[in-house]
Amino acid sequence: MNKETLRFTYKCSECGKSYAIAPGVYTCPDCAKKQEANRPLRGVLDVQLFGLAPESRDVRDFLPVPKAFFPAIPVGNTPLWEPERIRKKTGFNNLFIKDDGLNPTGSLKDRASYLVAAFARQHSIKSVIVASTGNAASSMSGVGAAAGLNVTIFIPKTAPEAKMVQSLQYGARVILVDGTYDDAYELSMEFAAKNGGLNRNTAYNPLTIEGKKTVALEIFFQLGRVPELVFVPVGDGVIISGIFKGFRDLLQLTLADRMPTIVAVQAEGSSAICRAMKVGGFNEPQPSDTVADSISVDVPRNGIHTLSNLKKYHGKCITVSDGEILHAQKQLSSNAGLFAEPAAATAFSGFLKLKNELDKAADIVVLSTGNGLKDIVSARKGVTLPASPVKTLGEIR
Repeated sequence: MNKETLRFTYKCSECGKSYAIAPGVYTCPDCAKKQEANRPLRGVLDVQLFGLAPESRDVRDFLPVPKAFFPAIPVGNTPLWEPERIRKKTGFNNLFIKDDGLNPTGSLKDRASYLVAAFARQHSIKSVIVASTGNAASSMSGVGAAAGLNVTIFIPKTAPEAKMVQSLQYGARVILVDGTYDDAYELSMEFAAKNGGLNRNTAYNPLTIEGKKTVALEIFFQLGRVPELVFVPVGDGVIISGIFKGFRDLLQLTLADRMPTIVAVQAEGSSAICRAMKVGGFNEPQPSDTVADSISVDVPRNGIHTLSNLKKYHGKCITVSDGEILHAQKQLSSNAGLFAEPAAATAFSGFLKLKNELDKAADIVVLSTGNGLKDIVSARKGVTLPASPVKTLGEIR
């Protein structure tokens, strides 16, 4: 192993051109000229690393910002659960659940916000702007509070109230948008262009993908090997691209010897990436309608990049119904004690859908991306509330 620090640049995921990692650099200028309305982003940038693997297993040593700039908030190092009762029920004795709902603000999005905040501090940037269905907003708000940043968030009016309250508690400026996530995204882009600051929008800011790769690094370090399969809930495609990136880095650094089969799981009501995988590209967007708000998008901003990764590394893409998602959420809660929000339970729903086709001896990791307390309204759909209060034991039926 080498004690030298890794070196990093940006590289366009489409044309391969390299760019310095610097404020104001978001997408490849050449490929961005091909951008079409209502289509995924063109010219998404990846972080390219150079050098040998660090001796450390601190995932920050694999990131393009020095550790000194990261804020004092304990992001990452989330547990890899060994769910005993679920293993017994399904017969999969090597099933694991990576619980990123235990990040400080309750979602995996903290991994991206953590790196974005460190980059802002490194470059003395004080303002950050983000559009979100709720988790990225509350994440950037919380991590930004620890970093001393001014955070402005754009969220659709349909976002779960808990996520908006979280952001307000952290001190963010919250702008409620009369429209969808896609509308919030467009308004946030206009706001950032007009007012300046660091744009944290998912996929558009390459550091959002790079930060999320740390979940793949942790899975590898915790398990001590590459799993056969990783199930991932997918909306915009940034989390799954981060996971591909993490395992690619491990391969490049010769720490791992293969790529796992990565399974993208989408809600039937928001399945643009799975549709594109079937037909070979992205057509006109369809309005999203799913209980899994965190992965509900009409236009997956990282769609082209995600589709490329899925094809290159032989990943799979499947869809699950809202009923299957709520069933999976209840199964996780009642059999493992893990309360995941619907979007987070989507990955487990995909595992349940495919389990009869899988090798029961395989190492399988299911990624749970957010805490169930973030969306109680949706969780109520999967349970029956007590009909009425009682005053005496005799009234219990």
